[in-house]
Amino acid sequence: MMMQLKVVLTTLVCWSIIISYHCVVGDSQTSTVLNSGCSTFNASNLRSFYANINGTFSDLRNQISNGSKHFAIAQEARGEVIVYSLFQCRNYLSKKDCVACFNTASTQIRNCSASNGARLIYDGCFLRYESERFYDQTKQPGGGILCGNKTAKEGASFGTTGQKVLMDLQLATPKIKGFFAATKTLVNPGSNSSIYAIAQCVETATESTCLDCMTAGLNNLQTCLPNTDGRAYDAGCFMRYSETPFFADNQAIDITNYLNQGGSSNKWAIIGGVVGGVGLVAILLAILAWRQYRKPKRAPRGNILGATELKGPVNYKYSDLKAATKNFSEENKLGEGGFGDVYKGTLKNGNVVAVKKLVLGKSSKIDNDFESEVKLISNVHHRNLVRLLGCCSKKQERILVYEYMANSSLDKFLFGDRQGSLNWKQRRGIILGTARGLAYLHEEFHISIIHRDIKTSNILLDDNLHPKIADFGLARLLPGDRSHLSTGVAGTLGYTAPEYAIHGQLSEKADTYSYGIVVLEIISGQKSTEVKKDDDGEYLLQKSWKLHERGMHLELMDKALDPNDYDGEEVKKMIEIALLCTQASAGMRPTMSEVVVLLQTRSLVEHLQPTMPVFVDTNLRSREGHSTSTGSSTSNATASFSILSAR
Repeated sequence: MMMQLKVVLTTLVCWSIIISYHCVVGDSQTSTVLNSGCSTFNASNLRSFYANINGTFSDLRNQISNGSKHFAIAQEARGEVIVYSLFQCRNYLSKKDCVACFNTASTQIRNCSASNGARLIYDGCFLRYESERFYDQTKQPGGGILCGNKTAKEGASFGTTGQKVLMDLQLATPKIKGFFAATKTLVNPGSNSSIYAIAQCVETATESTCLDCMTAGLNNLQTCLPNTDGRAYDAGCFMRYSETPFFADNQAIDITNYLNQGGSSNKWAIIGGVVGGVGLVAILLAILAWRQYRKPKRAPRGNILGATELKGPVNYKYSDLKAATKNFSEENKLGEGGFGDVYKGTLKNGNVVAVKKLVLGKSSKIDNDFESEVKLISNVHHRNLVRLLGCCSKKQERILVYEYMANSSLDKFLFGDRQGSLNWKQRRGIILGTARGLAYLHEEFHISIIHRDIKTSNILLDDNLHPKIADFGLARLLPGDRSHLSTGVAGTLGYTAPEYAIHGQLSEKADTYSYGIVVLEIISGQKSTEVKKDDDGEYLLQKSWKLHERGMHLELMDKALDPNDYDGEEVKKMIEIALLCTQASAGMRPTMSEVVVLLQTRSLVEHLQPTMPVFVDTNLRSREGHSTSTGSSTSNATASFSILSAR
């Protein structure tokens, strides 16, 4: 299914997004703030602008108060300025609750003061005003998700049913008059547990733009499963599911007639077989159907022309970034990498960001590609990917501005000053979240992005220790003479797939290999290039394979972990998935979407047993007491490779 990205209005304001999850007053249905945003531009002629806001808000309130409407638009012009406003309630709300939500929203949105645009998204309603017409917009930076923190008791069954519910809503909602659907679905036949779900687009959308927004919402919201509830929101659509009723049963509708016959149901019946662990054939068929259904058509690899349809990143002034980082001082330096140094910066508005000064050299190709590549990267939005906020170009300077991750990178928690502080539940979440982020890059974004340098230092952790992959897309900007490790590899020793390191053969499966190594590091707490005295001179991958052959998987576990905190069979399954990812043949490795499915099954199907990896000796062994650089490929360009036999 093609997911077209809409060209936004050239006069679209830039937003300063403030995400919050709190209640103000009244019932949580109408007052839970999911997202709020203020334009970074001020309105002209504030007196007239405020009068226009008041006029449109009065009109909106009258429309929803004097009838059964859940949607209203209004515009007013005076003093040579104009205001466009839009309000929408969820259709299951009563008139009283809808008006109450509007009253709360219209009060709280005033916090944006002189901004020429603002929006508020609640569980129960959505309010937005703007100095430019925006009624046809459904997608815009600032959309996101909110996942509950409780896993459903039904586990895999809940996840399977939830996936089908969300996919059906994605297909049906754009075809329903008014763009609203609500469903109640039993988790299992005869079960007492149900999934309540809704989907809604603004009524000024088209079927096509509603579908685009629903597709983006589906891609995000399904990452919440099998948690018991989740929400996805954007500029013009909203999706929510929960095992707890949040609308009356009589509000649910039958959407069967709006679905393509023979498609979704059949595919997800197979997926149900996967989760139940019925066998290899069912797993492969299910994953294939799932991938084909979800994967949007993309531009050919290497073709970046599709980026012209995307919204460009914010352009920052060099002087502002210089001031924010205290002249790129050592005091503000967060780290160094193959693409350049990273600094902590505090912008004038108080927002803290990470500022990366790229080291790309001089090249006309870089000048031509930088803008389109950065535009592409800035439109990659996923909960497990670091968000690119904007960029700056000044002469030969190329700077990227990212969201700031206060907990730094995963390697600090595994091998650095915070070593041993991650419990098993946190590690398991990092393993799954990283897989989801890579699956999005490979298969769900509108073109496939191969990272090429997946490693623990490129996996950052947010305030809740959820993983976010950093530096994706940057390898495409490297000059030809720096894109390969002596033969053309942009990667890091110890993580790089053999076919890529030795022959320069690049595919998504190179990332899969690197991911497998990262999983082994997370489980063991040992660096991939480290050799300990008691390991018979073996690297981590060799050690892992030997323990797998002997059925001694748990010997690999980080000794800092409490054995009472993890399930032995789950650990064994994850080690075997990691070994599936590091198999010698790239074709035999699973895709990352397949990895996500495997991680969420209760046990690994016995037919999916890994074959022996290729063990690559980089001649850079790091024994106890001798450190080895595991930095970027550019610093390791003289490394030599040889194939080791299995021990």
